[in-house]
Amino acid sequence: MAVIHQTTLKPTKLELLDAWLPTRPWYRGGPDGPRLAKAGGFRLDDPAGEVGIEVMAVTDTSGAEPVTYLVPLTYRGAPLDGAEHALVGTMEHGVLGRRWAYDGCHDPALVDRFLALAEGRTRAQDQNVTDAVDEDVTVSWSGEGAAFAALVTGATAADDEEGTELTAPGGAAFRLQRVLCPAADGASVPAPEGAAGHVAGAWGLPDGTRVRGTFVVLRAGA
Repeated sequence: MAVIHQTTLKPTKLELLDAWLPTRPWYRGGPDGPRLAKAGGFRLDDPAGEVGIEVMAVTDTSGAEPVTYLVPLTYRGAPLDGAEHALVGTMEHGVLGRRWAYDGCHDPALVDRFLALAEGRTRAQDQNVTDAVDEDVTVSWSGEGAAFAALVTGATAADDEEGTELTAPGGAAFRLQRVLCPAADGASVPAPEGAAGHVAGAWGLPDGTRVRGTFVVLRAGA
C-alpha cells in the first residue's frame, strides 16, 4: 500500500513537467512553454513497496485550445539502470529525500502494474488519499496474461503525435493515450474493437466539467 505523504517537493511535479513536456512529439502547447494544472489521475501500488507509481492527467492552456495529457510517472530512490533517456528529473522529497522521476512507459514497474490492473489483479488507488480505491478507473480484459509478459521484460517504446506504444517481440502491444479525448457519450468507455484489454478513467476540464476517456489499450500479437 502506497502511503501519501503530505510534504514538500522541490521542484514540484508540475515544474518538472514544464521542462519535459515540450520535448515530447505529442506535445501541442504554445511556443512559450506549457501552463499546467492538475486534472486528475490515480496511483498504482508497487508490491515491493520500492517504487512510487502515479498516473497524472495534466491540462495545458498555453495553446489555442486546452489539451490534457496523460503522464504516468515512477518515483525511485536511486537511478534506474539503462533508463537515462526516460528521466524526467529529480526532486527533493520532504520525507523520502532525493527521488528520481521517470516517464513510466519506460519503467517495467509501471508496465507490470498496468497489466495487473487490466487483468483485475490490482485496483487503482486514489491519487491523494492513502488506502482508498479510485472508483473512476474502469478496466476490461479478454486476453491471456502470458502473452503480455514480454511487455515488462523486452518491449520497445515509441512515441508518436498521439501517444506512446510499447511492442513486445511476440507482437503484444500496450498503447498509452497521451493526448486525452473525452468519450462521445461522456460516461461509458467501451473497449476499442479488437482490444485484449483497456483502462479508462476520468479527468476535469478547465470549466469544471468532468469527463471520461481511454487511457491504455492492450492488443495481442498476430
